[in-house]
Amino acid sequence: MGKTVDLMEYQAKELFAKHGVTTTLGVVVETADEAKAAAEQLGGVTVVKAQVKAGGRGKAGGVKLAKTADEAFEHASNILGMEIKGLTVNRVLVTPATPPVEEYYFSFLLDRSNRSYLCIASVEGGVEIEEVAKTNPDAVRQIPINALEGVTAEKAAFIVDDAKFPAELRDQAIEMVQKLWEVFIEEDATLVEVNPLARLEGDKLEALDGKVSLDENAEFRHEDHASFEIREEADPLESKAKDKGLNYVKLDGEIGIIGNGAGLVMSTLDVVAYAGENHGGVKPANFLDIGGGANAQVMADGLDVILNDPQVKSVFVNVFGGITACDEVANGIVGALGILGDAATKPLVVRLDGNNVEEGRRILNEANHPLVTLVETMDGAADKAAELANA
Repeated sequence: MGKTVDLMEYQAKELFAKHGVTTTLGVVVETADEAKAAAEQLGGVTVVKAQVKAGGRGKAGGVKLAKTADEAFEHASNILGMEIKGLTVNRVLVTPATPPVEEYYFSFLLDRSNRSYLCIASVEGGVEIEEVAKTNPDAVRQIPINALEGVTAEKAAFIVDDAKFPAELRDQAIEMVQKLWEVFIEEDATLVEVNPLARLEGDKLEALDGKVSLDENAEFRHEDHASFEIREEADPLESKAKDKGLNYVKLDGEIGIIGNGAGLVMSTLDVVAYAGENHGGVKPANFLDIGGGANAQVMADGLDVILNDPQVKSVFVNVFGGITACDEVANGIVGALGILGDAATKPLVVRLDGNNVEEGRRILNEANHPLVTLVETMDGAADKAAELANA
C-alpha cells in the first residue's frame, strides 16, 4: 500500500529552504505567550497561522493578521485548541506579514491515473484555485513531466511561459520551478504545492505557503524525515506498529484483521465488511499485512497491536501459505499466544490455506487453544469473526 506522510506548512517550508526555494520560515510556537514573544522578535505586522494537515485554514479562522505583539497573543489564544476539519490545532506559525501584490498557484504531483508526473500552474491562482479551475479552466495549466527527463532549465522555461508568468518575474520563476522540482524528486514527494506563490513588492517571488506529501515507502532513503513525525499526535497503535516494522492502518470497526500480502488483506477487508452486514453491521478494525515472514514474533507483534485496540472484539487471521508455509504460520500463532499470555483475551478465527495446510491445521487443532477457532473457507471465517464480534 502506498502511504504518504503529509507535512504541515512549517515543515514543508523547511524542505523548501533546504533546496533554496525562496520562502520565509517564521517561528513555530505552542502557546500564546510564545506567539507574542515571536511577534516581538520579528517586529512589525505578523501573521499567525494554524498548523494542521488540512486546507481551508483561512476560511476556518485559522489565519489572522496581527498588527502588534499583543494582537498576536490574542489570535494565538483563539487559534490554539480550535478544530479545523476534525484536527485540533496544537501549534501556530508566526511569520512577518508580506502582503502579496499578486497570487499564483504552483504544484508538482504524481498523476497516478496516467502513471506520470504532472505540473499544475496558474497565474490566476492563489487561495481560490478550485474556483478558477471551475470558471476558467484554461487559466489553470496542466503540463505533463517526463519522469526520465525531469524539469530541465528548458522545461522550466516552457512551464513559466505556458502559465504566462509576468515577464519581469520570468527568470525568478524558472529558477523557482527547478528548485521545487528538486524538492519533489530529491525528497521522494508525491506532492509539492505552493499556494499562494506570491509576487511581493519590488517584484520578488516567494513561496508564502507550502504543502508537501512524502512517499512513506522511500523513508529508508531519508533518515531526516523521521523528525517530521509528531509522536504525541500520532495514533499510538500506528506508532507501535511502525516501531515493529508492521504495515498497519487503523480503521474504525470491531474485527481485527491480519493477513499475509496486501492483496489478500484488501480482499479480506471486503469480505469482512460484507459478512458484518448480517451481524449488526460490524466492520474491519484495521489493515495489517505481515508479509511473507509470518513467524511467531511477527505474528505476536501483529496480535499485540490489534488486541490492544479497545474497539476490537474479535480477530480474523487469514493466511495463504506460499513462501511461508502454513505449518510455520500455525506455529507462529501458537507461539504468539504463548508470548502474549493473559494479554490475549479476544477470540481468534483462523483460516489457513495453501502450502502445507494440513500440517498447519493439525498444529492448531492439537494446540486446542480456547481462543482459536479454525474455519476452512475465507467466507466462513469472515462470517464467524463477524458473529463473534457482534456477540
